Amino acid sequence: MTIPNGGVPRPSPPPRRLAFPDGGVPRPSRPRRLVFAGEAIVDVVLRVPALPPRGGDMLATSSEVTAGGGFNVMSAAARHGLLVLYAGGHGTGPWGDVIRSALAAEGIAVLRPADAGRDTGFDVALVEPDAERTFVTHLGAETVRGPGGWDGVPAGPGDAVYVSGYGLVAPDSGSVLGAWAAALPFGVLLFFDPGPLAAQIPAAVLGPVLARCDWLSCNEREATVLAGTVRALNPGQAADPGEATDPGQAVDSGEALHPGEAFDPGEMVRRLLGVAGARADDGAGGVLVRVGARGCYVGSRASGAVERVPAPVVTAVDTTGAGDAHAGVFLAALADGLSPVDAAARANAAAAYAVTRHGPATAPTRAELDAWWRG
Repeated sequence: MTIPNGGVPRPSPPPRRLAFPDGGVPRPSRPRRLVFAGEAIVDVVLRVPALPPRGGDMLATSSEVTAGGGFNVMSAAARHGLLVLYAGGHGTGPWGDVIRSALAAEGIAVLRPADAGRDTGFDVALVEPDAERTFVTHLGAETVRGPGGWDGVPAGPGDAVYVSGYGLVAPDSGSVLGAWAAALPFGVLLFFDPGPLAAQIPAAVLGPVLARCDWLSCNEREATVLAGTVRALNPGQAADPGEATDPGQAVDSGEALHPGEAFDPGEMVRRLLGVAGARADDGAGGVLVRVGARGCYVGSRASGAVERVPAPVVTAVDTTGAGDAHAGVFLAALADGLSPVDAAARANAAAAYAVTRHGPATAPTRAELDAWWRG
C-alpha cells in the first residue's frame, strides 16, 4: 500500500476518550520517575528478503548496529518527559560502549558501574519485508548482579519499576530479580512485560512477579502463553477435575487455549486479571494486551471492565521496538495524569508512529507525537 503525501504516514483521527464505567475507574498511579530494572542490549539488525531455511544462508539487504532491548522503553519514556534511571547491568567492551553512549544521549542516568569481566549482550534481529522480526539473543553483563543483588536500587513510593521476562530467565540472576520485584513496597508501580521468552520463565519466579505487578503488558502470543499458567498459579481457576495446579510446574503454552479455540483478546485479558496483580496496591492497575495494528485491550483490576483501544492506521516498515515504545509512552502518560485507557490510546499512537520508521528506538518525542497524531 502506498502512503500518500510524499511518503508521510497519515494517522487516523485520535480515538474518542474512553473511560471505564463510573465507579470502576482505577485510581491512576502517577510515577515521578522510572527505575528501569530490565536489560539494555545491542541490536544487530539485518533486513532480509526471507528467513533462511534451516542449514541455509540468506544475504541481508542492509544492516545496522544500535542500542536496543530495554533501551527502547527507556528512550520512549524519556522522550515524553519521564525521568529515567537505568538500574540494569552494562559491560566493558564495544557493546557496552554502544549502550552507554545511547543512554547519555537520551539523558538517562546509569546507576551501576560497568562489569569489568564481560561485555553487554546483543541480539541478531532478522527483519522481513512485511516488517515482522525474528530474534536470536545472547545475554551478557546486563543480566548479572554482584553481591547484594538488587539491594540498594533506589525504588520507593512514587516510582515506577519496569521488569522484563528477559531478566527473569537469566540463569545467574533471574530468581534474585524476581524476588526483589515481588517484594517491592506498595506505592511502587511495578510494570511487568514478560516478552518473547515468557514460556521460559520458571513458574516459581513468574508467579510472585505476576501477583505483585500493578500492570502486566504483553502481546497476543505472550498473553496466550501466560494464560496457560493461570490455572497452575491459581488453583481456584482450575477448569477440569484432576488438572495439575502445582505452582512449581513448568509453563506449557499449549494449555492456554483448547484445540480449535479462537484467540479472544478481551477474554484473555479477563483470564490474566485473575492472576496478575493479586497482591498489587489498592486494586489499581490492570492488564494490557497489545494486538498489533488493531491497538490494544485494557483490563481494569478494580472493576473487571475491559476496553478495546484502537490504534492509528499506518503502513508498517519495521515493527522492531513497537511494544517497547508502547510501554515507555504508556508509563509517561500515566505520569502525566492520564487514565489508563487514555494512556493506552497515546501509547498506541506512539507505537504506530514507531513502526513507520526503520530501527528499534524510533518512538517519537512528545512534540512529534502531538503534531503527528493530533495534526
